[in-house]
Amino acid sequence: MYKFDVVVVGAGPAGGHCARLLAKTGYKVLLIERFKDFSRNSFSSGGTPSETLKQFNLPDSVVGSFWNRLVIVTSNKQGVWESDTIQGSVLDFSKLRQFLADEVKKNGGEVWLGCRYMNHWEEDDQISITIKNNLVNEEVNVTSKILVDATGPARAITCRKGKPQPEFLTGTGIEYLIEVNNEAYKRNLGTLTFLLGYKWMPKGYSWIFPMENNQLKVGAGILNQSHKLVTDIQPLKYYIDLLIKEYLKPDTYKVLDVHGETLRYSSGLQDTYAEGRVIAIGDTVSTVNFLGGEGIRHAMLSSEVASRYINEFLGEERKDFSGYQEEMHKIFLAKWAISEKLGIKKYIEDADTLVDRVVSYLKPMQLEDIVDILFYYRFEKVSKGFWSYAWRKLRSKLGFLLNWMSRFSVHKVDDAK
Repeated sequence: MYKFDVVVVGAGPAGGHCARLLAKTGYKVLLIERFKDFSRNSFSSGGTPSETLKQFNLPDSVVGSFWNRLVIVTSNKQGVWESDTIQGSVLDFSKLRQFLADEVKKNGGEVWLGCRYMNHWEEDDQISITIKNNLVNEEVNVTSKILVDATGPARAITCRKGKPQPEFLTGTGIEYLIEVNNEAYKRNLGTLTFLLGYKWMPKGYSWIFPMENNQLKVGAGILNQSHKLVTDIQPLKYYIDLLIKEYLKPDTYKVLDVHGETLRYSSGLQDTYAEGRVIAIGDTVSTVNFLGGEGIRHAMLSSEVASRYINEFLGEERKDFSGYQEEMHKIFLAKWAISEKLGIKKYIEDADTLVDRVVSYLKPMQLEDIVDILFYYRFEKVSKGFWSYAWRKLRSKLGFLLNWMSRFSVHKVDDAK
């Protein structure tokens, strides 16, 4: 029988970072991952602000590219913001997960690939866990003091068969990793591109993120609800192909990989955060942001909060995980509630003209302001762009009025003569 202090199920950013932190503390940690290697299902684009690398002590080796330019394209408008300084990076999801797993092993933990959680039961002061090793088709029983659910949208532990589930909002995304010619790659290097509106992606948005070696990630995500105005919605593949052919326009390209998943987000963050000796992190507790779909750094932040509670539990400073859900809600709930309302409005209700207008509002702003809105959810800054837009419109109308009055005055003088 294998014995551990902590078993973490799911080696995504949340699970890998949690296992990494606990292994560094000296606990005996097991991290399990259902795929046989980290190149499988590299489903996250990973656009993130500069702070992320420093905040979570990540090396440049997990970066696919850095960016200092943002482009938002709608059906009829385009906004471009650029800075002289690097504003963030696009993380290589496979390399990030591999790095975190290597950190676990370097600090004395174990990583089992090709393994899947099957079941668990609590007895006395431990949890017995059944794990299936898919590589050899055998079941293994282990014991642990703590079990961490880092299985993301699957919620394989907290929402296992027979357990109550909250109501979920769902969104589906598909992403291609493509290799393009030099010219097309250089046009998009250093740039995060988002495409919105009826033409490019009704009920969601599509994107282009540069990676390394002439590779781009291009994808589309959709909210699984009916649009109030648009009824003719095509499959996601249609919008990705449209993006490539009509926006990217590469001379040649090659599809290297296709991946995707369906996210399940609990409205109002009503997930199960902890139950007995089980604690949940990352997308298992809806840390993905509903408006933009960004999740990596939020998942890793949840790991830092949870690992502190786990440390205190193992150190017998606390008897349970009470307070964990409240602390997570203090961090996420208010901003996520606003993001949820804005997301539903933008993806399901807004007219195309309104989406165009928002880009016009934001045009005079600095890239740093746009980063604050998109990545730090400082929505109050949108008003800064609105008033600038309103002033430009007013000034234009005043200019027309003054010009008309000037011409009228000239006519009056001529008539007097």
